[in-house]
Amino acid sequence: MQITKVGSKPSGKGPEDWFTGSVRIDSLFDPNAARRAAAASVTFEPGARTAWHTHPLGQTLIVTAGCGWVQRDGGPVETIYPGDVVWFEPNEKHWHGATATNGMTHIAIQESLHGKVVDWMEKVTDEHYSRR
Repeated sequence: MQITKVGSKPSGKGPEDWFTGSVRIDSLFDPNAARRAAAASVTFEPGARTAWHTHPLGQTLIVTAGCGWVQRDGGPVETIYPGDVVWFEPNEKHWHGATATNGMTHIAIQESLHGKVVDWMEKVTDEHYSRR
């Protein structure tokens, strides 16, 4: 058994190459010899969002606070609320983040394949984001 105490891992700023706007990432757990999954609590300020990206083994989001938007490539922008669970298929191109007026926090869970959990792509432009 392993217990990771709250506050034992420092919060990090979402890298500008991967995010637009103010984003805080709190790592919850990482892959290890017995576990492929990694998880983080990610907090987006209003207007903040990820770049387009994929995950080799898919991704699960669990919304814990606020109101956000998610979109898979070619699909509509969907609004998500606390308690909603979002599943993106392996290699499904997508983005997620806060709405333009409300912040949002979710837990993101993804599995590692050959040491990789995500492939980052181009940013979601302001024009695309505001087309909602």
